[in-house]
Amino acid sequence: MILTMKKQKLIVIVGPTASGKSELAVRLARKFGGEIISADSRQIYQGLDIGSGKVPGKWLTWKRGFQVFGNGVSKCFFYKSVAHHCIDFVSPRRAFTAADFVRHARRAIAQIARRGRIPIIAGGTAFWIDALAYDFSLPAVKPNARLRRALEKKSPAQLLALLKKLDPARAAAIEQKNPRRIIRAIEIARALGIVPRLVRRRVFNILWIGLNPSYETRSHRIERRVHAMIREGLLAETKKLIRQGISKKRIRQFGFEYAAAYESLSGNATRQETIENITRDTKKYAKRQMTWWRRNKEIRWIARPDTRVAATTVKRFLTGFR
Repeated sequence: MILTMKKQKLIVIVGPTASGKSELAVRLARKFGGEIISADSRQIYQGLDIGSGKVPGKWLTWKRGFQVFGNGVSKCFFYKSVAHHCIDFVSPRRAFTAADFVRHARRAIAQIARRGRIPIIAGGTAFWIDALAYDFSLPAVKPNARLRRALEKKSPAQLLALLKKLDPARAAAIEQKNPRRIIRAIEIARALGIVPRLVRRRVFNILWIGLNPSYETRSHRIERRVHAMIREGLLAETKKLIRQGISKKRIRQFGFEYAAAYESLSGNATRQETIENITRDTKKYAKRQMTWWRRNKEIRWIARPDTRVAATTVKRFLTGFR
């Protein structure tokens, strides 16, 4: 059932990592009576606070509320009087797919709308945002742990060759250097015989706002963010995951920040090397994010998280003047 038959209005804030999406989302939510839905494939996990870049300090000061979503419970936190949804509610042992996110996010949108408030989507996982925004019919194929273990030993090139045999069309369209996405496509193709074509359907009335700081500004923000991660305890956070019995393979799946932290804890990299590795990989990731978002011609780009500029655009959108 689609919960957006009346073209529910959404504000979607996108852009590369460390561009200020979370800060701008909070400011706009406070100004226009909104609530934020996090679209980040790692911020959903409990215990991944520093490495995933969750809003600083909120875990010490937020009031907790709970919303029942089907057969699970998703926490709704409040930060500076702004509710955040789809964050910190999944065990790090559990696989969580784009289809899972869409299901939870749709229900959050419906609840926010019933309270007469504005849903604001903000996050760095581009495919999840597009899947929600365009109502992709994502295949409900459960993760195959045995298959994943076998595929994780292969290189991206080997994975892509395997996907080409199963589904040449999907192999040609997929992000070819993203092993997690290729593995998921193989998993689906093995289960269904083919990866269903994703059809875009407009079910929301969306205002897209994109943050696109200059390369110099972005690089500086990334460097500061990485140093802050190390200073605030990324290594200790990773060590805690290890003590909880989370495997090395699983920790690596949480992203390059946690993979680098694991290597540092194993004695394979110094503190400075860890900072340099994370900084390098974050800049590469930010570049890939921008490559993805530049394809969306509906995005209204601004150079920095300027509340005044964004607020003018949001006001016109909410009052019906585009």
